[in-house]
Amino acid sequence: MEGPPFHVMPAIDLRGGRVVRLQEGDFDRERTYADDPIGVAADFARAGAEWIHVVDLDGARDGERRHAAVITAIRSSLPPGIRLQIGGGIRSVEALAGALADGADRVVLGTSALEDPDLVGRAIERHGADRIAVALDVRGGRAVGHGWVGGGPDAAIVDVLSELEVRGVRLLVVTAIDRDGMLGGPDLGLLESIIGGTRADVIASGGIATIDELRATKAVGCRGAIVGRAIYDGRIDLQEALAAFD
Repeated sequence: MEGPPFHVMPAIDLRGGRVVRLQEGDFDRERTYADDPIGVAADFARAGAEWIHVVDLDGARDGERRHAAVITAIRSSLPPGIRLQIGGGIRSVEALAGALADGADRVVLGTSALEDPDLVGRAIERHGADRIAVALDVRGGRAVGHGWVGGGPDAAIVDVLSELEVRGVRLLVVTAIDRDGMLGGPDLGLLESIIGGTRADVIASGGIATIDELRATKAVGCRGAIVGRAIYDGRIDLQEALAAFD
């Protein structure tokens, strides 16, 4: 009997209107891959992606959305049926509503979920658990916020999971910051421990460099995985990766 679907989500990280990747979440270690995020999204659509993960890095660092117009343009350019998962700088009910109005099918809350778990509960009550995810960005075994630049919320993972579960969270995007953009493989131990500590579904992020590593995240129980640099560097062929999980 077939299990639940596993979604491979190509990532578009936006900074200054460009498509970039950071290494270990460090804004000083940035590489630009494209100046046309709309074109990148179109390439992902042609490869067969059902979900595209878009992060407003400027928004994540600044605390308010910076790429709303770009995200709206991406949404308008895509054919029906392709869904957008949007995160970065969404720290209020107004910003969340704006992201959904701009075409997000799912909004990812990060810093705001750590600072104000009740905001997550209100968002789920209003928009539904399938449209709200929470980002757990993990460094040194703790969940951190504020675009990974330091000085933001910092909490034990077990405490965060408990807070989110009672507020109805059903989807977590888990990033091992020390693996992100490094192509050194996912942190399977971290993913497995979080999956064992929550009833929410988990999407893996950080370090994935091969299709076999995608398979490994599925094997530990993840419901999907976000892939960025490995696609841009040509280590993973997106069409082939998507076909591996049909």
